[in-house]
Amino acid sequence: MRPHPITLTAIAGIGETDYSSNSGRSELHLAAQASLAAIRDAGLTPADIDGLVTFTYDSSNELELQRALGVPALNWTGRTPFGGNGAMATVQMAAAAVASGVANAVLIYRAFNERSGARFGAPETSRIMGGGLKNDFHYDFGFDTAAKMYAMTYQPYARRYGVTSEDLGRYVVTARDYAATNPRATYYQRPLTLEEHQASRWIVEPFIRRWDCCLETDGGSALVVTSLDRARDLKQPVVRVHGAAQRHGLNSRTAYDVYRSDDDRAADERSINEQLHRQSGFRPHEVDAAMIYDAFSPAVFFGLENRGFCGPGEAKAFIAEGHIGRGGSMPVNTHGGLVGEAYIHGINSIIEGVRQIRGQAANQVAGVERVLVTGGSALVIGTP
Repeated sequence: MRPHPITLTAIAGIGETDYSSNSGRSELHLAAQASLAAIRDAGLTPADIDGLVTFTYDSSNELELQRALGVPALNWTGRTPFGGNGAMATVQMAAAAVASGVANAVLIYRAFNERSGARFGAPETSRIMGGGLKNDFHYDFGFDTAAKMYAMTYQPYARRYGVTSEDLGRYVVTARDYAATNPRATYYQRPLTLEEHQASRWIVEPFIRRWDCCLETDGGSALVVTSLDRARDLKQPVVRVHGAAQRHGLNSRTAYDVYRSDDDRAADERSINEQLHRQSGFRPHEVDAAMIYDAFSPAVFFGLENRGFCGPGEAKAFIAEGHIGRGGSMPVNTHGGLVGEAYIHGINSIIEGVRQIRGQAANQVAGVERVLVTGGSALVIGTP
């Protein structure tokens, strides 16, 4: 049986800026800094790059970044819709370009000043950046921030399965425990107790507290995707792309996607799992660690259940029993996640997955061969 074309690609380089609340640099500067770090990490030069992929939300123009880096020519460019829900789709796009022969080395980048500049968590910024939905009726009814969107999605789940604020807090405490020993993390040496989580102010009562929300970060992250054969000759240990998937049903929306039926959502999740299995030959939960998109803590509960780590309504027990923490059966967000390290729309979570495969992570998990990285899209990476 011939391997799926995507599985013949690899992530060869990773790069990051520092993560802060006031970078003092333009977003293009941050994109170039992270990108150059990723290119050098791979043992390549800008002249080796012939493709660029980013998000529709990114403010840095591809051609401006090309000039900033000194890339002679581009044969492929692309942007994935959304913010973090499309993070893993960037790898799918890059891998597809490489696998098809359209490009040889594709640079993925994401950079912003989300704390010192435009803060997406603010209603007016959310309205402007809402994926073309700024005229949607829900804004006029005060449904105008990402925190409210997650709370709305989470509400029926929490009531159905009796999930409480304390249950969410147990995830956040675990993520902050990892962040506290990750020197790159915003909350390095700053763990959190469940009592402190419960004492934090409500953002959307009675579901989301202050510490359930991701960081607002100034910074940039970047990746280089190339062919598996070429990666074997480069600088770093090979990190193979075993599978990359996205799915958007007929009634999907780019943001505030809370109006669909449970059946529609379940169909999307099944499709993503089936795509990953068809490409890689194993199920999404058959990995050694997982980086699950955690813009808000409820997303981790959905991610654990949707990808098959536990059954419906079982995520709260899975977390409470210590499975995702240090020494657990399925370590999750070992960098501290987007609530503890930084929020770069999930690209920094892919970078953590790469580090785990390479054996270079601050909180290294022993014997890691495969890592799942997931949001609205999903990715499995691993050893060759």
